[in-house]
Amino acid sequence: MKRVHVICEGQTEETFVNEVLAPYLNRMKVYPAASLVGKPGKKGGGVTTERMVGDIKLRLLSDKKACCTTFFDFYGLDSAFAGKASAILNGSYVEKAKKVEEALAEKVKEAVGEDAARRFLPYVQMYEFEGLLFSDVEKLASGLGVTELRDSLAAIRDGFSTPEEINDSPETAPSKRILALMDRYEKPLYGSLAALEIGLDKIRNECGRFDGWVSRLEKLVS
Repeated sequence: MKRVHVICEGQTEETFVNEVLAPYLNRMKVYPAASLVGKPGKKGGGVTTERMVGDIKLRLLSDKKACCTTFFDFYGLDSAFAGKASAILNGSYVEKAKKVEEALAEKVKEAVGEDAARRFLPYVQMYEFEGLLFSDVEKLASGLGVTELRDSLAAIRDGFSTPEEINDSPETAPSKRILALMDRYEKPLYGSLAALEIGLDKIRNECGRFDGWVSRLEKLVS
């Protein structure tokens, strides 16, 4: 049995961990517990290095038999977040994510020491949670309650080799693309419904970095 603290950026990610990821990992005796980044009353949003490292430190040092991981969007990171400036200079989404994860891991090691830092698994979602939802555009359209948007969503998906490449400008981030088609899109509600509709297996098949993160979590009890 292994407990895993999952520090999330927002309610959609928190719901995804609790309702989609946790039931699957529980079967392997891995028990993720999701919580939002930040102090009570200041949860979510404005993800800075200091807030993130503070939360990670609290969990690693107060629960010494548990691991800790992160689940937050590259798109939503503060511009001064560890590694983001150098990540922007790298071309591929894989390289961008690696830069941020390595920089965050180093900050955590400085804060908690090398031994505790071994229980930290950094993960940043490239570019945004909504990218995962493009793993199955038919079920995404169904989860959004707008099946007539299936072809428009498919046209977006077909422009990239993987949903994780759908990029992060204010106009082209995955959520912005959905909003352009559906102006009543609300991330906590519709994002969660769509993720439940699509399911973990399909997302893992389409999103290699995300699949790698889940695979690391699966192995925590081996």
